[in-house]
Amino acid sequence: MPELPDVELFKRLVEQHCMGCVIAKAVVADPGSLDGSSPTALQERLKGERLRSCRRHGKVLFIEVASAGALAMHFGTNGSLAYLVRDQQEPPYVRLWLDFADGDRLAYVNPRRIGHVQLVQSSDAFIAGAGLGPDALDPSFDAAAFAAALGERKQAIKSILMDQTRMAGIGNIYADEILFQAKLHPATSANALDTSATRRLFEAVKSVLQTAIDCGAGAENFTDRLPKGFLIPERHAGGRCPRCGTALQADKRGGRTGYFCPDCQPEPRA
Repeated sequence: MPELPDVELFKRLVEQHCMGCVIAKAVVADPGSLDGSSPTALQERLKGERLRSCRRHGKVLFIEVASAGALAMHFGTNGSLAYLVRDQQEPPYVRLWLDFADGDRLAYVNPRRIGHVQLVQSSDAFIAGAGLGPDALDPSFDAAAFAAALGERKQAIKSILMDQTRMAGIGNIYADEILFQAKLHPATSANALDTSATRRLFEAVKSVLQTAIDCGAGAENFTDRLPKGFLIPERHAGGRCPRCGTALQADKRGGRTGYFCPDCQPEPRA
């Protein structure tokens, strides 16, 4: 599932290839993947517009399109972006095309149709309206801001990490990795963390997300490029702890299955 590191790489793809490009035509291949606009309205508003800038906030990518506002892209469970040069064969499951005046194209791909694209007035207005918390990698989201986001809640720390209104960008996969690196059980209550554990968790948030970006999150052979001692390659039934070799245990929370090491991440005392 695309989380902050994956979407950051989508952003860099757009910045590398698409900035300044003029949209000759927008093609909506799947009207069900649009939110808040009809295909005709979207196509009319985007035609002739220039891609001005690109921004990511949490798991949402914003492509600022001159006077038309911004395209907010949500990638659901397995969405992605593909940039294709003129006459390059298109991938399957394309839901939206942006055809540029030079003949190249940007494709919004979403096999399971869970994500969607929305034309919004501005990225700032969308973030405020959606109630998103600070981006987890924003430099202004420092140790003090992180501690404030945790507060004195009795809620399980994994649930708080994944709460997009507290901090934006972390999902099931990276929450597991962050907790593993911080040596915390996913059921640990936020209000049970002392200053040292809170600091350790904060540092794990920043380092895990940045490492995933640096290693090419979501790309082919991504897991092979991760440092030794990362949990992600073993996040599956039958996986073993990369530190101690203990069989990982499943953690079912909010309809999602996560994994942790019962030895390195001991269950909190009652």
